[in-house]
Amino acid sequence: MDTVVTPSTESNAAPYAERTDPNTRRQHGDRSHIQGWGADLDPANRPAVPRERTPPRLDNVHWDAPEQQKARVKVYHSVERPGITPVFGTSTPPTGLSGKLRDLAFRYSENDMRHWMILLLADRVNVGEGLLQDLAHGHIPNIYREMGGPAEWRHNRKGFVTKAVVASAVVGAAWYLLRRRR
Repeated sequence: MDTVVTPSTESNAAPYAERTDPNTRRQHGDRSHIQGWGADLDPANRPAVPRERTPPRLDNVHWDAPEQQKARVKVYHSVERPGITPVFGTSTPPTGLSGKLRDLAFRYSENDMRHWMILLLADRVNVGEGLLQDLAHGHIPNIYREMGGPAEWRHNRKGFVTKAVVASAVVGAAWYLLRRRR
């Protein structure tokens, strides 16, 4: 059996001896070194049991289903669901190419990678459509501000500089390669 004397970090406390012998640890009932220890113990001896309730206690709860909201715009729902939820958001209805991409994405199940990748593409296309719409209405967008440039500079200066250096290197390399071809 090994005994390790460890000095305490506090100046006035005495050093303590720690027994590292696994047999001694088992004799005293310390099984905390076992991953998942206590999960199958008697519920009377488990520390988490007072918080576990099956079914949960829901006294005086009377749930009335909300009235179905009328759909005035296209509302997407998963193919796993029979219909739309009772309440949903309508702030940005699908339009343009991004809306067509969302139509395509919701033909697939949510456990299909194509569903999520098409939705990501639709989000990126929607950003481009927003920029074009701003330009069509005579508004020149301040992309630096809208992408959070001042906040990035204020709160994450190192990340901002890293992004600026990488972007400059990519633009410089592209410019060099395009000029070299001529």
